[in-house]
Amino acid sequence: MRTERINPPELSPPTGFSHAVAVTGTRVVFLAGQTALDTDGKVVGETLPDQFGRALTNLLTALRAAGGVPADLARVTVYATDIADYRAHARELGGIWRELAGRDYPAMAVIGVARLWDEQALVELDGFAVLA
Repeated sequence: MRTERINPPELSPPTGFSHAVAVTGTRVVFLAGQTALDTDGKVVGETLPDQFGRALTNLLTALRAAGGVPADLARVTVYATDIADYRAHARELGGIWRELAGRDYPAMAVIGVARLWDEQALVELDGFAVLA
């Protein structure tokens, strides 16, 4: 797989994402939305950072099961029930991302939502990856 992260100088410098990702590969993996569910199907974590870490771990577990690695992620969408809380924890969330997924950032968006499927869930991540 060949991945090119594109960050034009005409746009503001990206922090924790890439403006565009061009990928050449042979297999596209679509990743379902993941929240902070444990193996019993219960939401774990009281804080947004706790739930973000678990949701990202779940997303990466699905990706690895499909044969991918974090650098294969081309696009990730984050759905948050409280954008102000997300912004307040942005630095910590970035650290969690780097610890679990590294510094090869996909194209990303954060979208505010009224609530998620599980009422206790504060954040959900979905995305897609392109594998060699």
